[in-house]
Amino acid sequence: MRAPITCLLLGFVSLISAQLSVRNNAYIYVNDEIVFVKDDVNLNEADSKIYLRSDGQLIQGDGTTGNSGIGELSVYQDGTTNQWSYNYWCSPVGGILVNNFGNNAFRVNQTDDPLLATASPIDSQNSGFTNNFEGANSPLVISNRWLYAFVSSGSYSNWIFVGSTNDIAPGLGYTMKGIGTATTGNQTYDFRGKPNSGTIGNSVADGLFTLVGNPYPSAMDAAAYIHDVDNVNAIDGSLYYWEQDGTINSHVLRDYVGGYYTFTINVAGDVITDTPAVFNTYDEQDNTFALGTPQDGVKSAGRYIPIGQGFMVKGETGSTGTVFAKNSHRAYEIEGSNSFFFRSGNSTRRSDDTDIAYQDNGLSLVPEDYKRFRINVDFTVNEAEYTRQVVLNFHDSATAGFDRGLELVRASNYPSDVYFTLNNKSFSGLAYPFNETLIIPVIVDIEAQQTLRFRIFDIQNFEENQPIFIYDTETDTYNNLRDQNYELTIDPNNYTNRFKIVFAEATTLTLEDFAEDNALTIRQDNGAQELHVNNPNYLNVATIEIIDINGKRISKKLVKRTESKYKLSTANLSDGVYIVNIALNDATISEKILVKN
Repeated sequence: MRAPITCLLLGFVSLISAQLSVRNNAYIYVNDEIVFVKDDVNLNEADSKIYLRSDGQLIQGDGTTGNSGIGELSVYQDGTTNQWSYNYWCSPVGGILVNNFGNNAFRVNQTDDPLLATASPIDSQNSGFTNNFEGANSPLVISNRWLYAFVSSGSYSNWIFVGSTNDIAPGLGYTMKGIGTATTGNQTYDFRGKPNSGTIGNSVADGLFTLVGNPYPSAMDAAAYIHDVDNVNAIDGSLYYWEQDGTINSHVLRDYVGGYYTFTINVAGDVITDTPAVFNTYDEQDNTFALGTPQDGVKSAGRYIPIGQGFMVKGETGSTGTVFAKNSHRAYEIEGSNSFFFRSGNSTRRSDDTDIAYQDNGLSLVPEDYKRFRINVDFTVNEAEYTRQVVLNFHDSATAGFDRGLELVRASNYPSDVYFTLNNKSFSGLAYPFNETLIIPVIVDIEAQQTLRFRIFDIQNFEENQPIFIYDTETDTYNNLRDQNYELTIDPNNYTNRFKIVFAEATTLTLEDFAEDNALTIRQDNGAQELHVNNPNYLNVATIEIIDINGKRISKKLVKRTESKYKLSTANLSDGVYIVNIALNDATISEKILVKN
């Protein structure tokens, strides 16, 4: 159990009726501990201070008074040193120009130079700002050119320049590039202002991104945030973290190599599903990037979102609402095993309480009742090679619809790309209840003739003898990715039905193969909203199942008695194409049906 406050120093500090008040040249210095205040914090005078150091954090409860005063909370956070690379930030503090209750807008000029070389851990000085492309680290000088917010409103979203002196609303994120010449390494910033608290809302819009983040001087639980009842209908359930290759020494947009690492987590908080940004597969020395390792170009996030972290969210379909951060989402979690600031060189410190296990390569482990694997798909366009990773989760709780916290909405698309589809959306991760009869279509877009390669990665909780095939319908070949990669030369096209992930080679018969001798027919009666299976020869039917076009099982009927006709209701199905699989003693018959209710 951690003590709530390390030490109280100088002047007058009071903690009364769930309120913390710091007055008259007093300060609280919090070293590697947590301060919990049920209601409000009052930093009354300009010289009233709270210093959070070495993972010290402030958490506030369900009080509604709102913080006040013109004093400052000071908290450190590290961003990347590299001057070519963006970090996405979200300030944990607001302005102190007026003494009011509640949260105030933030300005980047509240970011101080922490003067780490001095003997006192509370020293700082104002940062400098320049209109040059690059800043400097000693003294700290920040370039104005790269300070932008990204907001959505109505039917559009846009980058908005904020510079050092324009207001950034509480909860909104902003971009800032590093200030050093090194490719890797971290730069410490000192955020100073009124601590944010309470419910903070930011507008989102249908299918559009908004740059938000953790607005508190404490960690924030991504599971609580994603699954909050007010956020379920506002955002699509994925968080998008920007990552960029800092070895590309250019400020020109067309030269950037980067993209969005995509993250989600289940409501219990014990299953992380994520995919890296699309990066070149090979470096200049032809060394393969180890996809999944949290290093430059392939970093990862944890369950807990650290102080200052910014990220994108995407508005849910039909949403013109608000996404909320709340005090109930806050948690005390030091940066380490479950909390990573998304930058180069994450902290190696470990948390005391680890509820998610990780592999040596940095990828999270799923619980024993889950299965998972990833597929790396390599594209070669104009002699440049890059890789898109997709992930599949398997659990009995997965449904035919969207499984929030287990499925990843794709951040962006490339002219040559791979993805799954569900409900007219593109996904880089889906979830299914596992069944060897699953058929999972893989959509592949090809812009120019090239070499295409499928590789398996991160297989968890599958039996060693369970094959995982890429079935190529054009060549009618089953390629077990557990034995070897599948590589081919492919022409430009949008391949919606060519490639499928399956788990058994087909002994499947089509109706054309089967019906002439056995007269078994499948017919969809949309007027009666029923599927009819006619079996006049009384074949031994074992099961009848309906699978949607994405390979998810909608229903499964166990046949206990052989009959000449079977009827299954399709009244609860959405309009669309489905696959009917009928299992006999020695074969499976498959047929597509069209449901129109």
